[in-house]
Amino acid sequence: MELWQAILIGLFGYLGAKRTPWFFGVTGGWNTIGRPLVAGLIIGIILGDVKSGILAGAAVQAMYIGLVTPGGSLPADINFAAYIGIPLALVSGGGPEYAVALAVPLSFFGIVVFNFLMSFNATFVHKGDKYAEEGNGEGIIRMNILGTVPTFLIRFTTIFLACYFGASAAQTLTNAMPEVVGRIFIVLGRMLPAIGFALLLRQTLSDKKMIIFFLAGFVIVASFNITILSLAVLASCIAVLDTMYRKEAA
Repeated sequence: MELWQAILIGLFGYLGAKRTPWFFGVTGGWNTIGRPLVAGLIIGIILGDVKSGILAGAAVQAMYIGLVTPGGSLPADINFAAYIGIPLALVSGGGPEYAVALAVPLSFFGIVVFNFLMSFNATFVHKGDKYAEEGNGEGIIRMNILGTVPTFLIRFTTIFLACYFGASAAQTLTNAMPEVVGRIFIVLGRMLPAIGFALLLRQTLSDKKMIIFFLAGFVIVASFNITILSLAVLASCIAVLDTMYRKEAA
């Protein structure tokens, strides 16, 4: 990986981190750039392989599709999972399955980094409170800006170093890896997104009887080899008919 590529990936990783305000706040940062699917597109453009980037991003996104962050808590840091796992998987030639396998430990490592940053940045909050009591508006602004510096130093530096120095190591490790280990990574990489969808269904299905529609969709795709778009249109029609029937029954 070239130096400029690692720098760009590190910068986008920082912009997509939790609590980074520069790209339209949380909406443009954590909830947009920080999503693995968007990150996969960005990384694919930087590395010159958009298709592989999107495929890897979609695989990682599927695993965390049911992720919620109530009250600002972070059960998994998908920013680290995306901006380190996806580029390392692409440069090593491992594909989406490798990105998913790498995402799991990286997301837990990101939690450690996030909790450390939140504890450390509390210093700037307390200092800002003191300036607020004194009526010092410039001091409050200064504390808000300084509070982003530790996040930049740790996020950018970690992602940059992992991508720049870890790329060759990941490629060497992949080439030296026994075939059976590679197959294990592929199997795990294909199973983990299914877990993500299962968590999403558990959160969204209020009536467990509705699971029959998901089973029917799976059978239709497997039997008739139709596209996901066609299935989505069919499912929308069924949903409208079901809603109309419920209203008439009421």
